[in-house]
Amino acid sequence: MPEKFLKPYDPAATESRIYEAWETSGLFNPDECVKQGVTGADAPAYSIVLPPPNVTGRLHMGHALMLAVEDIFIRYKRMRGFRTLWLPGTDHAAIATQSVVEKQIKKDEGKNRHDLGREELLKRIEAFATESHDTIVSQLKTMGASLDWSREAFTLDETRTRAVRKVFKEMYDAGLIYRGLRIVNWDPKGQTTISDDEIVYEERAAKLYTFRYSKDFPIPVATTRPETKVGDVGVAVHPDDARYKEFVGKEYDAVFCDVPIHIQIVADKEVDPAFGTGAVGLTPAHSNTDWEIADRHLLSHENMIINEYARMTVPGRLEGKKTAEARDLVVEWLKSEGLFEKEEDIQQNVATAERTGGIIEPLPKLQWFIDVNKPVPGRGKTLKELIIEPVRSGAITIVPDYFEKTYFHWVENLRDWCISRQIWYGHRVPVWYKDEDISVGIEPKEAGWVQDEDTLDTWFSSGLWTFSTLGWPEQTDDFKTYHPTDLLETGYDILPFWVMRMILMTEFTLNTIPFKTVYLHGLVRDAQGRKMSKSLGNNLDPLDITAKFGADAARMALVVGNTPGTDMRMSEDKIKGYKHFANKLWNIARFVLDNTQGASMTAPLSATDTDALSIHDALMTDVTTDIEEFRVYMAAEKLYHYAWHELADKILEESKPIFAGNDAAAKASRARLLLTLLDRTLRLLHPFMPFVTEEIWQSMPTKDAKFLMVAKWPQ
Repeated sequence: MPEKFLKPYDPAATESRIYEAWETSGLFNPDECVKQGVTGADAPAYSIVLPPPNVTGRLHMGHALMLAVEDIFIRYKRMRGFRTLWLPGTDHAAIATQSVVEKQIKKDEGKNRHDLGREELLKRIEAFATESHDTIVSQLKTMGASLDWSREAFTLDETRTRAVRKVFKEMYDAGLIYRGLRIVNWDPKGQTTISDDEIVYEERAAKLYTFRYSKDFPIPVATTRPETKVGDVGVAVHPDDARYKEFVGKEYDAVFCDVPIHIQIVADKEVDPAFGTGAVGLTPAHSNTDWEIADRHLLSHENMIINEYARMTVPGRLEGKKTAEARDLVVEWLKSEGLFEKEEDIQQNVATAERTGGIIEPLPKLQWFIDVNKPVPGRGKTLKELIIEPVRSGAITIVPDYFEKTYFHWVENLRDWCISRQIWYGHRVPVWYKDEDISVGIEPKEAGWVQDEDTLDTWFSSGLWTFSTLGWPEQTDDFKTYHPTDLLETGYDILPFWVMRMILMTEFTLNTIPFKTVYLHGLVRDAQGRKMSKSLGNNLDPLDITAKFGADAARMALVVGNTPGTDMRMSEDKIKGYKHFANKLWNIARFVLDNTQGASMTAPLSATDTDALSIHDALMTDVTTDIEEFRVYMAAEKLYHYAWHELADKILEESKPIFAGNDAAAKASRARLLLTLLDRTLRLLHPFMPFVTEEIWQSMPTKDAKFLMVAKWPQ
């Protein structure tokens, strides 16, 4: 028996050495697996593209869960003989990355982006992104992720840039990308548009004010933002609201807080009669809903009364005031004019920008959009219909399936996608101007052309991820072999954003699906069920955890009991428990190897040992079925209970008197049984706990492959 088994298992002294050996072997690369003869050249392909972590810092426990689950499927398929590709990459995460760097520059130097200039800021951001990338790669390796590093991609590299420009041009030529004036989510603090998924809603105390526009205005209205009422062009009521039917269609003029306004009363089914007074003032220039109602009733959209810095633009007492200050002034004016009726304390969800914390102002801006409601040329369907169809038809399966309702609800309510951002880091909008001429997708060679200043929403480039990472727009062997990919594994919170956009971009560009299955994991919360955050001090850092307990322990703790789509609670105690389990496997291996030296793998099995083997056969069937049917949490739990309670507590204990006795046939039978059970159990556990199983495997007399990670899955 090797001397290493005389000491307790030490993950800190083992895991980095094992990973280096795997990586050096080249066997994370499916081409090398074929070349070395561990995979057949005609074997079926299996592929996952890693959801690219943002180059903004360290990975968190949600990333660790993602890595554990994806690596389970990859290692399982590799052992099943598939040409298995897990392709790594990182996302430039434009707004997030620029925001982090700008904050640091402001803190250290007291300067903003305009003080530095575009070129210098981009140089600083790229240096930060490179450093962050290296940290992320180190973390991925620490967690045991068997990624093919020879194919690593970056959303902002040359190949991905080429793909972005080609898709932009194709969508523009198809009439699906346009530049237009529409309401967008404007972040006054970050000075850019942001997407819906970059908004964080914070519940805050607010006041609901009830008032009239003038003494002769017949309907009281209620709002939490009276300062916006200087921009109102109408009042909407529900068509069935008997209180207001007689006023529908009438028009009124008023001077509201020094500002002349013209109000038309309209009936619209979008109005909730139970909210406030059941009458809603319409400010189309500062609300998506109001914009749409105004559209339906042919009301003006042009009355913009708040600028990009969240200050009032109307003449009079409000001009130049911040919105919060203007609110107090309007309420004061309403009271002085006898137009104020009441105020109520309420709780309100306030939209804030995730990266800057700024309160979002809906503003009409000239931006680039993707039209999701226009028929795609040659397809006869809109982009909305194209992204609903594969999920509805079953071409794409969502696990768990109840998230399909969330997906359909989001898509059905999808608005045109604003793809331009007013930041400097990222893919520049590939449009060039020269006088009245425009060039799209391809930079003109002659002088005098000026490129659009805006950059593209990060989701535009990451929406191409499954095929741009495989070399598209070139028709590479990788693209032909591995696309569509087999599995996308990600958090349920990103389903309506990234998942939907990947389906949209792939359906448009390739007329196919990006992946066959979407596996959604939940959030990793602390032991009390709270979201992990720095402010609460309850973060578990994957690197700290793996240093303390080992990657195998962290992986098992994240997987066992974690059903798809459900949030899970995580604690150091749970992870510590699986460190004990890793040591238990080590002790099992020590006992088996110590008592089976020179054992024959053809020795006759006793009836008892045959029964024990049959129990393991059933376990192999169950674990295989569970993984195939995306129940990795059940497979992990069954393996844990078998190894600890059946193999260690029962079979090994029963073996002690057998090996101490004088029955040679019984000893030979039991030795063969133990080696067989240990061999098979290591293979089954390898996708879940790759390091300790590989370390034990290297000492197994039954070893039939250089590495356990390319040994055959037990049949």
